[in-house]
Amino acid sequence: MLKIKKIMLLSVIIVLAFLPFLLDKNHQQTAIANVEYAQLGNSINKILQDERLDGATTGISIRKAETGELIYDHFGETRLHPASNMKLLTAAAALETLGEDYRFVTEVLTDGHVKSGVLQGNLYLKGKGDPTLLKEDFDLFAQKLASKGIKIINGNLVGDDTWYDNVRLSQDINWTDESYYYAAQVSALTASPNSDFDAGTVIVEAHANSNVAKAATINVVPLTDMVKIINRSKTVASGGTKTIKIEREHGTNNIVIEGLVPEGGTVTREWISISEPSYYALDLFGKSLTKNGIKFADNSKFTLGKTPRKAQLLTSKKSITLKELLIPFMKLSNNSHADVLAKEMGKVVYGEGSFEKGLQVIEENSTKLGLDKDVMMIRDASGMSHINLIPANEITNLLVSAQKKPWYNTFLTSLPVAGVSKRFVGGTLRNRMKIKPTVGNVKAKTGTISAVSALSGYATTRDGELLVFSILINNDLAAVMPIEDQIATAIASYTHLK
Repeated sequence: MLKIKKIMLLSVIIVLAFLPFLLDKNHQQTAIANVEYAQLGNSINKILQDERLDGATTGISIRKAETGELIYDHFGETRLHPASNMKLLTAAAALETLGEDYRFVTEVLTDGHVKSGVLQGNLYLKGKGDPTLLKEDFDLFAQKLASKGIKIINGNLVGDDTWYDNVRLSQDINWTDESYYYAAQVSALTASPNSDFDAGTVIVEAHANSNVAKAATINVVPLTDMVKIINRSKTVASGGTKTIKIEREHGTNNIVIEGLVPEGGTVTREWISISEPSYYALDLFGKSLTKNGIKFADNSKFTLGKTPRKAQLLTSKKSITLKELLIPFMKLSNNSHADVLAKEMGKVVYGEGSFEKGLQVIEENSTKLGLDKDVMMIRDASGMSHINLIPANEITNLLVSAQKKPWYNTFLTSLPVAGVSKRFVGGTLRNRMKIKPTVGNVKAKTGTISAVSALSGYATTRDGELLVFSILINNDLAAVMPIEDQIATAIASYTHLK
């Protein structure tokens, strides 16, 4: 008799869980794969009634991490834009294809010889995709050359970016985004302004001038002749409205600063992308050589070209490992890292450093992990494209399969952790879900582009069960991140019926 009553109670709960969707013809019926999760389903169904989701399409998939069993599905088979959740597929493919210990290499070579302190021949800076090169790395290269007795270069300084093709931007990038770091150009030879490793960018800072009515003081980090500053800004008295804007003119390296900067106000910083970053790296290296006392002959040129096969290696540098790179890549959702990894995978697997071959590797690896390529459209490696299409159920398939791989701990560690303030731990979730039971518990990749928001990852319930989830919200016109957080909280708060 007691058993019959328990079955009847569960049946009532399931009906209540489905009721809002059975009454609303505009919603697809939600499916609960197991009656023991009916209470969780009911909680999520209520959250989905939020008016901020009116007119939007929301795909949700939740699985048992241990078995992969689907326990909640709301439009889980519907193809939706994943935004930066696309990076989950890219990171998994990179770990599987390149390996955790993979490093990029940058080389300095010559086709000449050194005699009496003069390098008779060209000096080549050969890039092989390293997105982590900093100004100090070029300084170190120059110091090593100086230690070999080189004082004059009687030849050209040649940048070799032929490791990849010359397609600088992934398809579907909007031209209005090209000025900024999140749409930086990709090159096998590039440089970053700091240890966030936003390759192919400079940091432009605008400070209030000490004199009101004067233009703001502008700093560029690192200093480079590749950019031209056009300063149309103005310093105004303390308390004035701050309207400063910093952007690069389309198709040029002119960086225009316009607007008002109040006295005593905060510094404005923008990470601005460089057009043709190979020349940017070459310019930084040239400055490092001069700084270390190495001069160029009067007829020397800075140019791009291909390193001769018989060129002699003078010095080189290996990057941090892929395991280490995944931290800024995934924690901060670095688009340029995704693009570089795609091209590197194409180069390693198919001998072609192109987006086309890189995306082929990502698709093939996703298939090996159990994803259905026939229900997906992959257009880039970062998620910037509004044409990428992936069902939420395929993302949870990936998250389940990843657990069986030897690189899983690296993959998991790379995900942002809810509510943890440290940038390289909490990442893009550091200011979200900062209380129990989500803080330190929910580990998930965020995703945001226009009218798209996403959150996919892992959460442990109050019962200690690990669940994987994917939330994809498309066509939203309101701030929907709080709704994602509510769903993640419902998962983390869940306890089974006793």
